[in-house]
Amino acid sequence: MDAVPSTPPEGDPVPADGSLPDQASVGEADRSLSFYLHVPFCATRCGYCDFNTYTAGELGSDASAQSWLDACLAEIDLAAKVLGSGPTGGTRPVSTVFVGGGTPSLVGAGPLTGLLRAIADRFPLAPDVEVTTEANPESTDPALLDALRAGGYTRLSLGMQSTSSRVLQVLDRRHTPGRPLEVVAHARAAGFEHVNLDLIYGTPGERDQDFADSLAAAIASGVDHVSAYSLIVEPGTRMARAVRTGALPMPDEDVLADRYLLAEQALSDAGFAWYEVSNWARTRQGRCRHNLAYWTGGDWWGVGPGAHSHVGGVRWWNVRHPAAYAAALAAGRSPGQAREVLDERARRTEDVLLRLRLVDGLPLTALSGAGRDRARRQVDAGTLDAAAFAAGRAVLTLSGRLLADGIAIDLLD
Repeated sequence: MDAVPSTPPEGDPVPADGSLPDQASVGEADRSLSFYLHVPFCATRCGYCDFNTYTAGELGSDASAQSWLDACLAEIDLAAKVLGSGPTGGTRPVSTVFVGGGTPSLVGAGPLTGLLRAIADRFPLAPDVEVTTEANPESTDPALLDALRAGGYTRLSLGMQSTSSRVLQVLDRRHTPGRPLEVVAHARAAGFEHVNLDLIYGTPGERDQDFADSLAAAIASGVDHVSAYSLIVEPGTRMARAVRTGALPMPDEDVLADRYLLAEQALSDAGFAWYEVSNWARTRQGRCRHNLAYWTGGDWWGVGPGAHSHVGGVRWWNVRHPAAYAAALAAGRSPGQAREVLDERARRTEDVLLRLRLVDGLPLTALSGAGRDRARRQVDAGTLDAAAFAAGRAVLTLSGRLLADGIAIDLLD
């Protein structure tokens, strides 16, 4: 949920100084604060990916890793100025930092630890701050992991996707099937207590056994967190063109449901517990607190080209191209492309959509009277937990998790 999607919504202009409306500061002391840092570089573009990323050939001479780093440091300065003007005066501790992409491991440990130091120099870090970076198995080695761990990173998230070479080929993934498992071992040796593997299921041509083997390998690797996402064919990608021309079949919804049930069975048997529809952890401490901040309405500042931010019901997104992003900050302007101020109805809608995906669900008081009546019907249908409902909460059952978005929409007015 942390990468930057390719198509931002429409919105209102962002002030040149990045200032926020008064609404954003109301109750800020009661909300967590996080940073997301977007690395827009990739060695190659995967056929299914529509994130805001660029290969060296696509960027040409218009941008570089150094111009990106300088601009990110300038945006962290901007964040300190804007957030420092609120009621807490910039003293609110940063709970989590997440570096995503793109391929963060491509830029090396120096820039990644430098960005973390820049945040720590301008904001207090919580004593138990969670600092995560995504990494590509092929561009990650023991030296990088040692440097990241020494520089304050606490959590690693690796894109494994599958252990099937056939599936990896369809996804245009360049790493060998066993490479992510080697990197997990390197991460443990470097002192990373929390390591996540990302899996994708439903790739055209994937068999039940392919996904079962991927799950078994992830479990055997010793990681304490697994994310499993159904393949989505995004418009404009190479995979979408292949599906449109008939070269690849569209993922089948029934197959996707079967794969999810397979994931739940294998992971729960191995001692993992779901805490969000697509995420499982061995322990409560292993849950990704950064993503939980997204799902529970925390504040976060997104640094980098195309990055999205949310503070107190105000959401904005940066210009997408690294050159335009760097130029705005070099000129002393916010890189924000547009923003929207969510009204109470929109904030409640988001709260229901996101919190319902969590293992704790949401209080029935978050719903209208009509919504609570519909929740009761969902209990009768077996998609909401009856005991949780009796205790005043809407919590998805296993069958409900397969229909999470539709159930959330049904509960809203």
